[in-house]
Amino acid sequence: MLQSLSCRSCVRMTDKNRSTWYFAFLMSGYVLFLGLGAVVFTAVEQPNEHYLRLDLYELKRLFLQQYPCLPENRLEALLATVLEASNYGVSILNNVSAHWNWDFTSSLFFVSTVLSTTGYGHTVPLSDGGKIFCIFYSLIGIPFTLLFLTALVQRIIVYVTRQPVLYIHIRWGFSKPAVALCHAFFFGFITFLCFFIIPAAVFSRIEEDWNFLESFYFCIISLSTIGLGDYVPGEGYNQKFRYLYKFGITCYLLLGLVAMLIVLETFCELPQLTTLRKMFHVKRKKHEDQEAIAENDQLTFSSISGQTVILKEEQKLNEPFVTLQPFSSNADNGPVNQ
Repeated sequence: MLQSLSCRSCVRMTDKNRSTWYFAFLMSGYVLFLGLGAVVFTAVEQPNEHYLRLDLYELKRLFLQQYPCLPENRLEALLATVLEASNYGVSILNNVSAHWNWDFTSSLFFVSTVLSTTGYGHTVPLSDGGKIFCIFYSLIGIPFTLLFLTALVQRIIVYVTRQPVLYIHIRWGFSKPAVALCHAFFFGFITFLCFFIIPAAVFSRIEEDWNFLESFYFCIISLSTIGLGDYVPGEGYNQKFRYLYKFGITCYLLLGLVAMLIVLETFCELPQLTTLRKMFHVKRKKHEDQEAIAENDQLTFSSISGQTVILKEEQKLNEPFVTLQPFSSNADNGPVNQ
């Protein structure tokens, strides 16, 4: 008897805290996913880093051996200065020194990477005034950009997702969840083709040092707003139409970011994912549900009353200014008889 009661209490406790258990499993899976990524990158990249260090040390040794009159400390100081300037986007190499990082198109490209939180890091403000302005500009601009993109996505998704799904559901009678799922995958494929595959092929042709894999890598890293900065277009030697090219890349990044947000919103509206997300949500308490119901009822009543007032006002506007009353026969004969 006691065992059955304890089992029932355990089952009730588990059912009551089911979302908490789901969230604990989700958090554990995410931590394991982080660890998996760290292990893979350590195994793949650490040997390459080791070989690159050896090559640089050997190159430095051969250079000092070839020019023994140059002290090693002077070479170290020169390399440190060059690397520090390179971190600010300034290079002394002949093949890139002719490019300015702060002309209008380059500044526009920098601003787009800041506001979209991509941040390649290849160009940074040099002066204290530029750094101060960048702080306040980003603090105001990033929320403003999120507000603008949210409003834009909510307007576009009505025409590219909700109306097509509803039309197919009503016109041909297919299941709405199935139509939404097929539409999401089809729309995701079109977006993947237009903003990843085709641009990667274009970048691999324009950028001389990039192959298709590196171009595709740049598209993924950029439109996911990671922006590592190891590949930045328009920085090559004697880049043709560089200003127009930089402006086109800026437009591509902004449009691609909007497309990515629309795809994510389309998938988030799927009933399957909605059910999955609810597994990890905290259940609302009764008083919160009652408040929500009361608010909805109040909003419904106010909207209905508002519509009623609007209808009455429209009826008044449609009525004539003067209403003519018909004269009765008694009223016509009364004054005459008197």
